Amino acid sequence: MGLFRRSRSSEPSESPESSTPSAATSEQVDDGAPATGTADEKPARGPYDSTQVPERGPRLDLGAVWLPGVPGMELRMEVDKKTQRITGVACAVAGSGLQVQAFAAPRTDGIWDEIRGEIAASVTKQGGTVDDLPGPFGRELLARIPAQTPDGRPGVRPARFVGVDGPRWFLRGVLTGKAAVDPAEARLLESVFANIVVVRDQNPRPPRDLLTLHLPGKGPEAAAPTPAGAPETPSFDPLTRGPEITEIR
Repeated sequence: MGLFRRSRSSEPSESPESSTPSAATSEQVDDGAPATGTADEKPARGPYDSTQVPERGPRLDLGAVWLPGVPGMELRMEVDKKTQRITGVACAVAGSGLQVQAFAAPRTDGIWDEIRGEIAASVTKQGGTVDDLPGPFGRELLARIPAQTPDGRPGVRPARFVGVDGPRWFLRGVLTGKAAVDPAEARLLESVFANIVVVRDQNPRPPRDLLTLHLPGKGPEAAAPTPAGAPETPSFDPLTRGPEITEIR
């Protein structure tokens, strides 16, 4: 494997991209039974369920997510400072970034429409703007979030939120950097997102519960050690670098 490094950063502020979507309005809990329907029929375009893909192929095994790699890609595993649980996956290449999280979802109803509305409301509350647009994965959000420029002046930071409802899971991606505003620059990371395979375990889970991730090929026991003097749990913010383990491929 490539070179790993771990770093810490200052506490990020609350943002619409926190690690877990806000509490589900439904009290429904997935009973762990396999979803019925056509989960084993591979759709024309991913992301895919593990039942739709005969083998992992050239993808990194990160637990709930099998992630395709591309040359020059930097991979980061976002780590909760308090629990040391891996909460998300972020990759960067050629000035663009993609951050991914996988969640449990009801067997019958998708949750992206509801989550999309919550993200839009949160961005607007922070003084940003958001457009709900059609995209390659269905409806998506183009958000412009207030931020400071390197010289301290007020500015905005664009982010594209994409989501896919799968059988008993939901996959959310956030495109940042060049990929957030330039369709040509976005194609490579859109392809990465489209070729992700989600591995949903059979455990009963409430909707929006984070699915378990681990380091590449290591299994859940390979959590990072607790940093000395680590502060309380940060949010998973695609616009702020958090504790991380990085691999250069």
